Amino acid sequence: LGLDNAATPLGLKAMRELQELNPKKDTATDAMLMFLVLNASGLTLIPIGVMTYRAQMGAANPSDVFLPILIATFMATFVGLLALCIKQRINIFDRVILLWGLGLTAFVGGVFYYFSSLPEEKISSYSAFAANSILFTIIVIFIVAGFVKRINVYDAFIEGAKEGFKTAVMIIPYLVAILVAIGIFRASGAMDYIVEGFATVFGWLGIDTEFVGALPTALMKSLSGSGSRGMMVDAMSAYGVDSFVGRVACTVQGSTDTTFYILAVYFGSVGVRKTRYAVGYALLADVIGAISAITVSYFFFK
Repeated sequence: LGLDNAATPLGLKAMRELQELNPKKDTATDAMLMFLVLNASGLTLIPIGVMTYRAQMGAANPSDVFLPILIATFMATFVGLLALCIKQRINIFDRVILLWGLGLTAFVGGVFYYFSSLPEEKISSYSAFAANSILFTIIVIFIVAGFVKRINVYDAFIEGAKEGFKTAVMIIPYLVAILVAIGIFRASGAMDYIVEGFATVFGWLGIDTEFVGALPTALMKSLSGSGSRGMMVDAMSAYGVDSFVGRVACTVQGSTDTTFYILAVYFGSVGVRKTRYAVGYALLADVIGAISAITVSYFFFK
């Protein structure tokens, strides 16, 4: 639903359960790697956060990035899943994988077809209503499931809050490390040099470089969710909320999740130090998401 860190508690809980099945506690299992890559690719069905920022900055149609983000995030997740299946020698044509893959493709395709047939003014209201309904439904399902299983939901919530506090304390060193690295990267001016380098290379190749203004969002996305949001807002402020660069930045922001934050926090919470090939495949999903976001933005907004 594009609610950023709202997914973190559920992700940490899932990682702890995967760690219970791990025979080598300091080494990531194949299941953990699949879980991390799927999280890093960040499939976003309704980018409610991005649309909210666009609405706050006065966009004429805050939801005009909805369909481009849906395509870009689906491509990132699909490629990440496919690449990891090949790496882990998972049978892609296994019935369970095939049904889930085709089912997800059909669902995303159906959402795209439905919303593409709506007038622009209805996309925003319909998508916001769907996001709020899904979120409310999830909360109700938790309460109903607790009632059916005769679990005191309030007590379970309190216990979960206690565990969450312990987890927060445990992951502080990893958060400090990643935030310091991000600070050094931004303060050193490395990002400016990288963006200028991309602009020079693409200009030399004869490729339109108008999208380059959105690259800081793409580069920061893998490192910091708040940092990339700041870059997105900067792009909309500098170029205009309804400008091509502003829309590209928003599409990139919604295409994937924050790879290094997820790796540091999720693995750090269970004490996994040997992450194997998690970084490479998670960054592959990031790259595919960014390329897809830029490509579909040219298709929708140029």
